[in-house]
Amino acid sequence: MIGASYALLFWTAFGAATILPFYSEVLLVGMVARGDDPIWLWVAATSGNTLGAVVNWGLGRWLAHYSDRRWFPVRAKDLARGQAWFHRYGEWTLLFAWLPIGGDALTFVAGIMKVRLPIFLLLVGLGKGARYLVVIFTALQIW
Repeated sequence: MIGASYALLFWTAFGAATILPFYSEVLLVGMVARGDDPIWLWVAATSGNTLGAVVNWGLGRWLAHYSDRRWFPVRAKDLARGQAWFHRYGEWTLLFAWLPIGGDALTFVAGIMKVRLPIFLLLVGLGKGARYLVVIFTALQIW
């Protein structure tokens, strides 16, 4: 049975993929230092962070209909720049959805651009999974 600490890591990673101010790496490193199972840590963090990105994708799909409204969360200029960048480099940019600056925006723009969910999950999951693998491996070397 997976413990409550793994569930906490899942939800922290989920929140970190949204606009909420969560930092899953801090909790993850602490759990590695405590001796928790690295495989379950990777599963919890990667799945939570990837599913949190799906929230951004869904918001992008839904909110795209309202991009002409004043309250829309992204300025028209920034949205156009993001869409142009996404058109230029394509869906492969989603491998970089783990980046602390711009990563969440990529997942939001992917929703606006109507990237198919299976492709989105594969690319975002690969990028986020690789990032958590590096964090876990590094923490294991230190502790």
